[in-house]
Amino acid sequence: MSADGQRGRLLPPIQSPNEFREAFGVSRETMDRLELYARLLEQWQKTINLVAPSTLVHIWHRHFADSAQLLGVARSNARTWIDLGSGAGFPGLVVAMLLGETNHCEVRLVESDTRKCAFLREVARQTGIAVDISNARIETLSTQARIAEVHVISARALAPLDRLFELSAPLFSRDTQALFPKGREVDVELEAARRRWIFESSCVPSLTDNAGRIVQVRALRAKTEDVTP
Repeated sequence: MSADGQRGRLLPPIQSPNEFREAFGVSRETMDRLELYARLLEQWQKTINLVAPSTLVHIWHRHFADSAQLLGVARSNARTWIDLGSGAGFPGLVVAMLLGETNHCEVRLVESDTRKCAFLREVARQTGIAVDISNARIETLSTQARIAEVHVISARALAPLDRLFELSAPLFSRDTQALFPKGREVDVELEAARRRWIFESSCVPSLTDNAGRIVQVRALRAKTEDVTP
């Protein structure tokens, strides 16, 4: 059964490429790319702090599966996906590799750290995956000006929801969906965000973390914004 079919249940710990392939039903070609990605991450981690060192032994569950599950709740007809603060590529680069099988969605990664961008570009080069990588801060006008219509926005372990809304609000349209994986403090973050923002949201249980939720956000706007038609 695919992970999408198991929505609402925790996946058993995914400890190997074969277990990941069984859970998410991806092609052999995509698995080859993900395995190369894992090797490059371990190599670069020796000189750049890309992820918490303790998570490297759990990479298939903690990073790859945790990222891949977003596709189960993302809008199926998305043509543009932007990942904010991509870091080591989670979830954006994993999403790009999985969507590479259909080749209908453009994935853009935004990361302000130059060394992390170098890592992302090297992974993209060696795996042959098509992805746009911007070494920039998303809040700069020049960055936003390069981004046209956005269908899906994601960010993982980047900031509290209130700050994420501030960063992503300029990218929102009526067709935009944001997906923000969160932990046990999600209700507190939602309450804090409602002080400044108007939005529609729902929380989908994580497949990889019993306390985790994926916050789906639509129709985001600031409370001070003029909403008169």
